[in-house]
Amino acid sequence: MQGVVKWFDPVRGYGFIVGQDGDDYFVHYTGVDGEGYKMLQKDADVEFEIGESPSGKTMAIEVRGLN
Repeated sequence: MQGVVKWFDPVRGYGFIVGQDGDDYFVHYTGVDGEGYKMLQKDADVEFEIGESPSGKTMAIEVRGLN
């Protein structure tokens, strides 16, 4: 699915993505693809999969930026 980063707090390591379906998806830094320090920029276009957190809630995983 594609979406846009609504906000992401690099200190706390989480934020939200608005999916193309209009729903908000929680994103944790562990769900962002890449090496090293992981963060997302507000209003960035991204692609992601929908997964489940350890507590059973829906969240964005395998998040990667679109060029």
